[in-house]
Amino acid sequence: MISPSHTNALAPTRTWAAVLFDLDGTIVDSAADITASLAHMFAELGLEVPPADELLAYVGPPLLDSLRLMGGFDDDGAERALETYRADYANRLLHSPVFPGVAGVLERLHAAGVPIALATSKPESMANAVLENADLARYFTVIAGASDDETRSTKADVVAEALRRLQAVGIDTSNSVMVGDRGYDTLGASANGVPTILVEWGYGSPAEADGALAVVHSADQLRGLLLG
Repeated sequence: MISPSHTNALAPTRTWAAVLFDLDGTIVDSAADITASLAHMFAELGLEVPPADELLAYVGPPLLDSLRLMGGFDDDGAERALETYRADYANRLLHSPVFPGVAGVLERLHAAGVPIALATSKPESMANAVLENADLARYFTVIAGASDDETRSTKADVVAEALRRLQAVGIDTSNSVMVGDRGYDTLGASANGVPTILVEWGYGSPAEADGALAVVHSADQLRGLLLG
C-alpha cells in the first residue's frame, strides 16, 4: 500500500485531454489470482515456492523480466516458466474483481467525453478479456498491453503505444495523465512525458510514491482529480 500522506500536488480543477489506466492493482484486484498461478508455476517446475511477499513483487512489472531478475531463470527457462504460468492463469484470469468505485470513475470519464486508454504490461489479449468480462471495455478508446511474445512489455513501451493509438484516432495527447499503483507506472509514463496519479488501494509500497503527481486513497478522490 502506498501511504496516503504523500502530498497531492494536483489542483482539483485540472482537466485532462486523455487518461491512461494501468490494469492490475488499479482497475482489478488480481494479486491473489496472479500469485496463485505463480505458486503453481514454481511447484510445477519442481522449484521451491517463494513466500507470499516475494510473489506479490511479481505483480506489475513485465513478468518475463521478473522471472529473470527475481526468479533467477535464464532466457530459455524464463520462457518455459512463462508458458507454465500462463497455462494456469488462463483459468483464473476472469476471476479478479474490479476495485470498488473504479467502474463508476470510468463511466463518469466516458460520459464527460474524456478519452480513456488502457496501458498495461499484461498481454493485450488477456487485458481485453478482463475488461470485456467486467463490462468495462466499452469505456475505452484504446486498449494497449504487452504483445504475446513480450517484445512490447515495458510500461514505457506500452504507454508509448497507447499514446500512438490515441493520436491515430485524432486525440491530442499533450495533456494526458496516467493512473497506476506502482513506481513502474510512474517511470513508464514519465518516459513519455506523462504525469502519474497513484492509487493507494493497489500493490505499491510507500517508497514508490516518489515522482508521482498525486496519490489518492479512494475512487471518489480519484474522480475529483480527474474531472474536477
